Amino acid sequence: MRIATWNINGMRARLDFVLHWLEARKPDLVGLQEIKTDDGQFPRLEIEAAGYRVETHGQKAWNGVAVLSRNGIDVEQRGLPGQDEFGARLITARVNDIRFTTVYVPNGKRIDHEDFPKKLAWLDDLVKHLGATHPAGEQNVVCGDFNLCPAALDTHDESRMKGKIFHTDEERARWRALLDLGFTDLFRWKHPDLEAFSWWDYRGGGFHRNLGLRIDFILGSASLRERVTNVEIDREYRKKKEGLVASDHAPVLIDIE
Repeated sequence: MRIATWNINGMRARLDFVLHWLEARKPDLVGLQEIKTDDGQFPRLEIEAAGYRVETHGQKAWNGVAVLSRNGIDVEQRGLPGQDEFGARLITARVNDIRFTTVYVPNGKRIDHEDFPKKLAWLDDLVKHLGATHPAGEQNVVCGDFNLCPAALDTHDESRMKGKIFHTDEERARWRALLDLGFTDLFRWKHPDLEAFSWWDYRGGGFHRNLGLRIDFILGSASLRERVTNVEIDREYRKKKEGLVASDHAPVLIDIE
């Protein structure tokens, strides 16, 4: 079974690119972030024609998350309780034996911006919510764009970026709190010493110069982790394909038995 997460940076702009990727990589279960469309405008028919069922928690022009699956989707939660201010950023569904959550964590902008403490509060509420709804002994996946770099290996220039947004002690403390719930960062588990990124700025040739950040993750519970056979960042789909413009994020994939 192949599971993936991808911040697509706009579903309407990226539809043909996403369909190309679905055909090439054939994932079974996908979490999408930044779909940037409300539920009624999501291109459901096109995704279904590609062989996927879909559930969304959308928002016009901003944010928004979706679950795509080759199997049935039983939605358990739309939105992070108590955090409506930041918009549509979480959806949880049961797919077969897996409880699957995808999130789009607020950016925070700058550490001196009013959104930064709100981002930390959002992460605090996420930790509380997952702790209450995702028992450690079950098959749980939490994936998405977390808008933070857990460690120096996850950023192209830790010495310059340390203490700036995505690289603060406060954000990293919330990350550790997520892992303390019993989750494993599956990419780092499989590749403990590999410098690899999932996001590159469109500006300044960031991708070609590999000036990136690893901010997109798939977390798995202990029981699910034991089923994992492969974890990778799909850099090929950060590149243009047949004239189609890529997202500034690459998909992240895992394969499980």
